[in-house]
Amino acid sequence: MNIRNQVLTFSQSEKIKSALIWIAHCAQILPGLAPSHQRGAENVMAAMVSMVLDEVHLIRRLSSDTNWIEVEKHIDLALVMINSGVASEAAFHVTNALTHVTTIGRGAMSVLKDSGIL
Repeated sequence: MNIRNQVLTFSQSEKIKSALIWIAHCAQILPGLAPSHQRGAENVMAAMVSMVLDEVHLIRRLSSDTNWIEVEKHIDLALVMINSGVASEAAFHVTNALTHVTTIGRGAMSVLKDSGIL
């Protein structure tokens, strides 16, 4: 992968990690919300997860890195959990996605450090 792709991968991974952390926190606090607020919170979470999934699709296409497929799978599963009415269970899949994104970003960062860019 060329330096341009490494920069894009590192940048996108940081943005995606941040969003996944927010989503995981939302999933964890969801059970504590009043029942009348839970459905609205689930709708917001679903929208956030969909936006993150779009970002993952984008970087996978730009970088041609197949490692992003695993991230997509976990995010898809999180979205299924949210849409199935068990949004608190999405945290598990979001955390798995976060682990993969961290690994991908760390790899890009290492290449950029070795190249003297970071």
